[in-house]
Amino acid sequence: MPFDLATRLAERQAADLFRLRPLLDSPQGPQVQVGGRRLLAFCSNDYLGLANHPDVIAALQQGAEKWGVGGGASHLVIGHSTPHHELEEALAEFTGRPRALLFSTGYMANLAAVTALVGQGDSVLQDRLNHASLLDAGLLSSARFSRYQHNDAVSLANRLRKARGNCLVVTDGVFSMDGDLADLPALCAEARAREAWVMVDDAHGFGTLGAAGGGIVEHFGLGLDDVQVLVGTLGKAFGTAGAFVAGSEDMIETLIQFARPYIYTTSQPPAVACATLKSLELLRSESWRREHLARLVSRFRQGAAEIGLSLMDSFTPIQPILVGDSARALKLSALLRERGLLVGAIRPPTVPAGSARLRVTLSAAHSDGQLELLLEALAECWPQVCSDD
Repeated sequence: MPFDLATRLAERQAADLFRLRPLLDSPQGPQVQVGGRRLLAFCSNDYLGLANHPDVIAALQQGAEKWGVGGGASHLVIGHSTPHHELEEALAEFTGRPRALLFSTGYMANLAAVTALVGQGDSVLQDRLNHASLLDAGLLSSARFSRYQHNDAVSLANRLRKARGNCLVVTDGVFSMDGDLADLPALCAEARAREAWVMVDDAHGFGTLGAAGGGIVEHFGLGLDDVQVLVGTLGKAFGTAGAFVAGSEDMIETLIQFARPYIYTTSQPPAVACATLKSLELLRSESWRREHLARLVSRFRQGAAEIGLSLMDSFTPIQPILVGDSARALKLSALLRERGLLVGAIRPPTVPAGSARLRVTLSAAHSDGQLELLLEALAECWPQVCSDD
């Protein structure tokens, strides 16, 4: 039998790596309904609590009434509607860049940017812990593909010396499974010395980092000369859907002309762009969301240290609890669920072997009391997991 799929699935299940999809029966929020049970969730990327915001919902509804519910065609045919264009202009202004280009997903934005900017005879250098979409983009680009050690500017410099043609250095801004930040100042300095461009996928930093929520580039005080290609996701802190690439006039026009994931895809519904414009407005006017979120992160780390949990180096809303063994990670997740808390267990191949974890994500929609419930449950459950040693 040429396709023995049953054996592949059985092997994954035996290794405690089988994935299941929780069925959500409610809108996003701290309190969710999953599989007929009401749970307190700490696993959503809705960092600012905007996915179910009444003003964002109203903007989507009004947008659908005016613009319909479908994009209709690709942006280059007849799918580029006024809300799309207004959102691109607003995102360009917000990021301090000449132009921005809207995409239906972050995966598409990353594929588009890398494959349109480098190709055969060029080089693309990526952090070893980059998101799968970035790694896939590097492999599909036909450029010489190399991975430097995680967040290691010296390792990057060594690979830059061997690079050929146009060279693109690619990194996550906030690493989605560890929650740590890219050392952008050091990485950009090495790239600049070798006349390489830097591309940052700031999916998890955009909206949460920086004084105004502009992300990791704002956090470090960098600009267009340092990070030539900036990718932001709209389905996380912004609470809607889609992504964008921001940069120079020539760079964005190059994507429009040559990026296959942009050219050959139907545009997102215009009503989604209307909703995102409202999210951007709320992000800029309600700084209390980022401030409250920062306080929650600080309190969680303090409480986790008191329990004796092994956390990673992160001051972002992503707070992984390192467990190590996949079976133990599943057990901890199950014990929390018995107590009414939903926290996902992340296992290989999403993370390296031996580094299974619970990925706690915090939101501005969480209350102080809800966070204390999580810490109390972890204090009860963690000794039960440790007893397996």
